Amino acid sequence: MASFKITGDRRLKGEIVPQGAKNEALQIICAVLLTKEPVTIHNIPNIRDVNQLINLLGDLGVRRTRLSETSIRFEADDINLDYLESDSFRQKAAALRGSVMLLGPMLARFRKGRIPRPGGDKIGRRRLDTHFLGFEKLGATFSYDEEDGGFYRVDAANLKGTYMLLDEASVTGTANVLMAAVMAEGTTTIYNAACEPYLQQLCKMLNRMGAKISGIASNMLIVEGVSELKGTEHTMLPDMIEIGSFIGLAAMTQSEITIKDCQIPELGIIPDVFQRLGIKMEFRGDDIFIPAQERYRIENYLDGSTLSVADAPWPGFTPDLLSIVLVTATQAQGTVLIHQKMFESRLFFVDKLIEMGAQIILCDPHRATVIGHNRETQLRGIRMTSPDIRAGVALLIAAMSAKGVSIIDNIEQIDRGYQNIDTRLNAIGAEIVRL
Repeated sequence: MASFKITGDRRLKGEIVPQGAKNEALQIICAVLLTKEPVTIHNIPNIRDVNQLINLLGDLGVRRTRLSETSIRFEADDINLDYLESDSFRQKAAALRGSVMLLGPMLARFRKGRIPRPGGDKIGRRRLDTHFLGFEKLGATFSYDEEDGGFYRVDAANLKGTYMLLDEASVTGTANVLMAAVMAEGTTTIYNAACEPYLQQLCKMLNRMGAKISGIASNMLIVEGVSELKGTEHTMLPDMIEIGSFIGLAAMTQSEITIKDCQIPELGIIPDVFQRLGIKMEFRGDDIFIPAQERYRIENYLDGSTLSVADAPWPGFTPDLLSIVLVTATQAQGTVLIHQKMFESRLFFVDKLIEMGAQIILCDPHRATVIGHNRETQLRGIRMTSPDIRAGVALLIAAMSAKGVSIIDNIEQIDRGYQNIDTRLNAIGAEIVRL
């Protein structure tokens, strides 16, 4: 198990470029299975989850040609479906939550699929019902065999378009069902679809491959099935979660940072939420400049009541940034209620922030009230463990702003979502040592 040793209370200065979007990468890379023709993908993040998925595709028979540090050409013309029955596939796919995204493309092209119960973050219940209910609506049947190593087996010999109302606006559920529907017979209407930029990117890519998808960026997607798809070229968006993390990091460490190439129109309300915490920023073309701020003050509502920041389906605020907002608020002037609606265990890392000296009341598994210090009391360095990707980076931000030295264990969780984060932050003045 690797660890970070962080010497805190250092101000950073310089430019930092966000990686390609992790949440987009997992579905875009799975989509290469939909065609025999080459698919070239640019701006691929060099992170553990994405690399594991790319390697898993290689084991399935997908040829990969690296064109540059962030670009790969995939060719899925000779897929070995027998590999799905192997112990190797079971172990590798079970360790990667994104592996469930293989099912939609496999059902579309091969009319069958097999996947073990996926792993991933320990942040609460993350059900797969949306995926499987959508597949069933399209005519697929599935079974779950506990004795067979916990495998889901799906048969889709007769995929037919239909109307479906998703039980939740799940990003991965929408993407998975969409990839199955593009080669189903007839027309599929997906209502209550997620409409995050990641989904919009996938839809645009599939249309370039020959799919017929309308309603992009809305919560109703209409898909006219086609018999086959062709190759394409695709460039992924910058990671909005990294961009938000860097905004919070700059505020907490009183640093002057320029975040490059942000594709600001795709960020939705993310900049607005951080501005409501009192963080100043300037939009310079497609860059976001965060000036060094001695203090920042949380806005109240117009009637004077306490600000509440809650997650919601897009275009609401992404749940992946609530932990960053929470830690950033610990040194603000004012009070904010953080309401994590989606995952019941994602706020449990606040006990480490409290141990560092933060003033936080954990109201219940979904809500926490943060009373900001207004820099009158500095956080102190401690030893802690990263429970998941986003909480791990929140703890890293806390450690970088704290007085003294902190150790964060289990940083493999951070590496799952943030590319060479220690190297990139050290380049602008941080002091992070990988142990």
